[in-house]
Amino acid sequence: MTQPGQSADVLIVGGGPVGIALALDLRHRGIDCLVVDAGDGTVRHPKVSTIGPRSMELFRRWGVADAIRTAGWPADHPLDIAWVTQVGGHEVYRYRRGTAEHRPAFAHTPEPDQICPAHWLNPVLIQAIGVHPKGPLRLRTTVDQVQQAADHVDATLTDHTTGTTRTVRARFLVACDGASSPIRQACGIEAPARHRPQVFRNILFRAPELKERLGDRVALVYFLMLSSTLRFPLRSLNGSDLYNLVVGVDDANGADRIDALSLIGDALAFDTPVELLSDGAWHLTHRVADRYRAGRVFLAGDAAHTLSPSGGFGLNTGIADAADLGWKLAATLDGWAGPQLLDTYDTERRPVAVESLNEANVNLQRTMRRQVPIELHLNSPEGEKARAEMAERLANSGATREFDAPEIHFGLRYRSPLIIEDADVPLREGMPDANWRPGSEPGYRAAHAWWDAATSTLDLFGHGFVLLQSAAHDGLAGIERAFAERGVPLTIQQIGDGEVAKLYERSFVLVRPDGHVAWRGDDLPSDPVAFADQVRGDV
Repeated sequence: MTQPGQSADVLIVGGGPVGIALALDLRHRGIDCLVVDAGDGTVRHPKVSTIGPRSMELFRRWGVADAIRTAGWPADHPLDIAWVTQVGGHEVYRYRRGTAEHRPAFAHTPEPDQICPAHWLNPVLIQAIGVHPKGPLRLRTTVDQVQQAADHVDATLTDHTTGTTRTVRARFLVACDGASSPIRQACGIEAPARHRPQVFRNILFRAPELKERLGDRVALVYFLMLSSTLRFPLRSLNGSDLYNLVVGVDDANGADRIDALSLIGDALAFDTPVELLSDGAWHLTHRVADRYRAGRVFLAGDAAHTLSPSGGFGLNTGIADAADLGWKLAATLDGWAGPQLLDTYDTERRPVAVESLNEANVNLQRTMRRQVPIELHLNSPEGEKARAEMAERLANSGATREFDAPEIHFGLRYRSPLIIEDADVPLREGMPDANWRPGSEPGYRAAHAWWDAATSTLDLFGHGFVLLQSAAHDGLAGIERAFAERGVPLTIQQIGDGEVAKLYERSFVLVRPDGHVAWRGDDLPSDPVAFADQVRGDV
């Protein structure tokens, strides 16, 4: 049965974390949207467990960070990474990261990373946005056809619960429909492989006594050092009894034919009750779409890029896509965007995906190339010597970088016509130290500091532009007038002497609605009109 059509400002195809993140951002900005997803909201094989710190900052903006933190991960469970011959066997090296409850506060963010696998994250986000009729999310609904016109997109939807079909007319459509993205393919956008595809198995199981048996050897991730097949992570998914084992598969090792319970048994150093929950092949591809826009259709998340999970950048790259695209769609729909604003979504986000993909592949190749000498398993002085040598290699090879890369989560810089460069910005080189405070230079995410006891500088950003001011200037009225005449929302915040002024380095810093710095200087621009036009995309 065909139902009458409906309309929406933005139609989001795909109700996973990226699609819902975009819906949350649009709602934050007062924009109407409709989200459709072919699934029923159930996560049958949990994946992605670490929500990165930049994503948590964005979830803080959208009001769901606390719900994610209380979704189920035990606050006292170690976040350590352990390289082991087997789980419960010889421990070669341990990267100690404390617990969510007791690790030290970070100087560079108010929202450190959080363990929240998909079977917890998705329900939190679904509840936050709401399922139809209480919210914009429609489950068990597919998009059968998309047609573009000059000022809208028509999409034919089928609701598989009711069997009805309807047409939705939207001003814009955002495809968050996964790595194979039928919408990307229909738009004729290529996403060529950048590295060799690989096949893995994800084996999900319960081991109700394993944590207790391990005692003080419990970790978040156990990197196995057993064979070419078992050299990948075994990860705790709920801090209790649920685990995921990644198994390498290639034509030579025949790992696709080995019984899953046998593989789990090989990964564990002792017998313990195990319940197999699922076992599926996973095809890893490294792709970034050639472009993120086709007219009024945009790509985000896995539809735009697929990365190795080594480093945990994939989901977090998609969440940041939503934050970049959301304010630009809202500005366009609200009438104050310049004609080039939407094009800068591609300009800013594609390079970030490429850099994140390359970093993730470096992490993967580090694991793939690591030799696993048989001596590691020996209960002898020779074995102890081999393990000590391997621990030293792990410590010196950047193995921990996979789990501690703030320069990827925070240090990737936007370069586009919207960003007014600061010629005095020094090049960033090497690894950041403990006092690294990223983000006060143009193009970077604006730096975090505590504005007051409960308010981060990040809490000041998120709607319109914010001009941080730490010096008097008689040109402020001209800046305010130029923004107001174009309908561009602008708030001026006075910075007093202290940490914030020191951190932001310049007398004036303009922060965009997504929290990235658009411009900074010790004097205001001489042409307020040109200044307002450039940052809103009229260049």
